[in-house]
Amino acid sequence: MAKVSAKDVKELREMTGAGMLDCKKALEETEGSLDEAVKLLREKGIAKAAKKANRVASEGLVTSYIHGGRIGVLVEINAETDFVAKNEEFVTFTKDVAMQIAASNPLYVRREEVPEELIHNEKEILKTQALNEGKPENIVEKMVEGRISKFYKEICLLEQPFVKDPEMTIEELLTQKISKIGENINIRRFVRYELGEGIEKAEENFAEEVAKQLQ
Repeated sequence: MAKVSAKDVKELREMTGAGMLDCKKALEETEGSLDEAVKLLREKGIAKAAKKANRVASEGLVTSYIHGGRIGVLVEINAETDFVAKNEEFVTFTKDVAMQIAASNPLYVRREEVPEELIHNEKEILKTQALNEGKPENIVEKMVEGRISKFYKEICLLEQPFVKDPEMTIEELLTQKISKIGENINIRRFVRYELGEGIEKAEENFAEEVAKQLQ
């Protein structure tokens, strides 16, 4: 697999408007060729979807999901028109996202929302762990960056594997829906409640239970 530079990822993003992760994957798949990466993104409908991302989406739905009376989710997902908000494909997508949140318990929608202080603290912890494992200092930074990427995938909804199809992320699923429906769609915000959260009690993994039922 070709080594992809941050400069090339940035350039491809500016050319297509696609997300950083999509650009990085496209460059890796095309051995670093910008032209081929642009073509690949267009074939996947990602570049087309990215162009819609700047359009205002203020309609949509607030969808709820309750699992067994123990986990509850409210999620707001926006579309450009009320017509699309009533579209069966869009409605199904909002339900899938609500179930994803119940199952995987993200803390944020996207990595840009994660406080810098949280990332700084996590990096310090990961650095200490790596040093305690006896890793040489010259590779500790690379290890920390790799583990931070994994951390983002755990806490950011868009970067999580879709529970119904772990081969794609929620961001990829969103891009797919934008391309298919033809409007900008934005997962704006969510709230998740778990019964007894914050109260000391016997540990029960409700999120894991939800995920199992979705498989």
